[in-house]
Amino acid sequence: MSKNISLLAASLAAAIAFAAAPAMAQSKGDWTIGVGVHNVDPKSDNGTLNGSALDLGALKTHVDDDTKPTVTFEYFIADNVGIEVLGALPFKHDISIDGVGKVGETKQLPPVVSLQYHFTNASIATPFVGLGVNYTKFFSTDGKGALADAKLRLEDSWGLAAHVGVDFAVSDKGALRVDMRWADIDTKVKVNGNKLGTANIDPLVYGVAYVFKF
Repeated sequence: MSKNISLLAASLAAAIAFAAAPAMAQSKGDWTIGVGVHNVDPKSDNGTLNGSALDLGALKTHVDDDTKPTVTFEYFIADNVGIEVLGALPFKHDISIDGVGKVGETKQLPPVVSLQYHFTNASIATPFVGLGVNYTKFFSTDGKGALADAKLRLEDSWGLAAHVGVDFAVSDKGALRVDMRWADIDTKVKVNGNKLGTANIDPLVYGVAYVFKF
């Protein structure tokens, strides 16, 4: 997680150093599009699965992180209030078990729809907060290592999502965005049709983007 905090800190410093324009106004009827890159960083403890069906005992699982390009679209339904949709290229994650090593890999798409409020002011910086719903679609899930010959499946997930960030204006229509999200992602795990329990992924998502208003 420290590398993501370092990335955010560096981006924040760069934005403060180079942004010199007044904050972008966010008015009813405006649209913005944001193009950037984000890291999905699952929490360190992803839970313990029941491996009795595989004669493996308790399975303490870990899901690694991944970074991919992202895109956002936001429509302002009122001054300073927008509805945002987040999309991305598929994130790929390795799945491992303590004492066993890598046992699988999966891809996921985590679209998020959020209602957001932007705190406009006279400075170059416009902070915002958002709350929404996340749907995570898991696909291309394959068993590896000890599960190489098994059929591994992760079920899709619905959950809440929270969003905070700051836009640093670089013009009256453009801004550099530094942001962080949290998503509630809990997926039921099956191997060869046997239910092993639920993996609690619940990632923090860190990133930077360029946001353009039109």
